[in-house]
Amino acid sequence: MSNLQIRNLRPEELSIAIDWAAAEGWNPGLADAACFAIPDAKGFFVGEIDGEPVATVSCVNYDDRFAFLGFYIVRAGFRGAGHGLRIWNAAIAHAGSRVIGLDGVVAQQDNYRKSGFALAYANVRYGGSIAAPPSPPVDVVALDKVPLAMIEADDATVFPARRSGFLRAWIAAPGHVGRALLRDGKLAGWGVIRPCRTGHKIGPLIADDRAAAEAIVQALMAGAGGGEVFLDVPAVNRDAVRLAEAVGLASTFETARMYTGAIVPLRLDRIYGVTSFELG
Repeated sequence: MSNLQIRNLRPEELSIAIDWAAAEGWNPGLADAACFAIPDAKGFFVGEIDGEPVATVSCVNYDDRFAFLGFYIVRAGFRGAGHGLRIWNAAIAHAGSRVIGLDGVVAQQDNYRKSGFALAYANVRYGGSIAAPPSPPVDVVALDKVPLAMIEADDATVFPARRSGFLRAWIAAPGHVGRALLRDGKLAGWGVIRPCRTGHKIGPLIADDRAAAEAIVQALMAGAGGGEVFLDVPAVNRDAVRLAEAVGLASTFETARMYTGAIVPLRLDRIYGVTSFELG
């Protein structure tokens, strides 16, 4: 019997999960903790033995229909004792009847299937160094100049739930740079780049077509000053894969995007970069 004690991580303790994710090679952003706590402050869990954290998981409830699971980590030396299953079950229980999504390591797909998850598609992380362009595209504007309602409406085409508070915080977080492309007064593309433990990460990157996505990437790199950058791409969006390769990025690892049930139809052809593997 596992002697694990499970409780909610307080917002100021989210660095525990984020530091562990960094140690696992997930390269979180420097301002992730403050943003991640916003959608569901009770969605983060820690398992302790005699007051020592040994396991974490999150299951963020975005609305009454959709949740996203991440940060499922058991520390080396405490694995194989049932701690992971107990904290996993606590996260699943927090979601209730909601459909749950996750980005899991490919090797764990069979275990996730046992909990009712089915593979939707693969996400692939691309990384490499990109030089900052001499000048950003002239028709790209700062994302915070675009009405939030317009961004929310566009985000609803690519994400299964409304996440207004999260988007507001994500765009305004320290170090985050957002850019948008308007065509005939409509949002044709937008994205955010943020500083991470290593380099920068672009996410989300949403666009009507590859040309718009490429303009946003160039503007984001101009804003960030170039350097090492990572982009998480749905493998089913071939234009997104081609863009990542065309700007000089190479595949580094793959995740399995899985769900426990049906979600609203999404425009995967518009997703050129996933927001995060931890919160979807």
